[in-house]
Amino acid sequence: IQPDIGQTLLITTTFMAVFFMAGVPFKWMAVLASAGMAGLVSLYFVFGHMRDRLSRFFSPETTDTHQIDAAAEAIRAGGLLGRGVGEGVMKRRVPDLHTDFIYSVGAEEFGLILSLIIIGLYAFIVVRGLRRAMKLTDPFEQTASAGLFMLIGLQACINVAVNLNLIPTKGMTLPFVSYGGSSMIAMGLTMGFALALTRRRPGAYEPGASLSRPGRRLL
Repeated sequence: IQPDIGQTLLITTTFMAVFFMAGVPFKWMAVLASAGMAGLVSLYFVFGHMRDRLSRFFSPETTDTHQIDAAAEAIRAGGLLGRGVGEGVMKRRVPDLHTDFIYSVGAEEFGLILSLIIIGLYAFIVVRGLRRAMKLTDPFEQTASAGLFMLIGLQACINVAVNLNLIPTKGMTLPFVSYGGSSMIAMGLTMGFALALTRRRPGAYEPGASLSRPGRRLL
């Protein structure tokens, strides 16, 4: 109902990935991708805030980019090891850095090393989850769990990319890090569903399959 383009793109991309893993033919995927691109173009003309964000991204010299500039300055100021816990200054100057720009706050206080560790943790969760999903015997459990892990990974990628000014701002939280009770509940439920599908239980995995080695492809 709300004009939340970022979450719409996130969920749509995840659904298309699930369809692909479920074995939908490439020609159908091409049709879905074309429909998605057409919908994205139409949204540009329907929602003014989407046009404004794209304009700020492609023509930053013509509009106010205070928040993006502050995030970039915070990341640069953090350097390799950061200013120290609680020593960041950008969070006191720019509103709402504790939500969708929390990555830049962490980069300022903890530096590049911890920022890379955080990204590595998200990558580990996604890769580990997909490996477990590959070994499940039920096709629905395979695709459902893989889609949930991809949802978490894509949301983290979008948040970090916005902080690094690689894509237009989305207002999307960093999973399990950004401030916000509804975000934490949603991420907790997503991870809980994924763990419920991939937990060890009788008949869930192929007989004799080792969870430490690659399994078969998703159906």
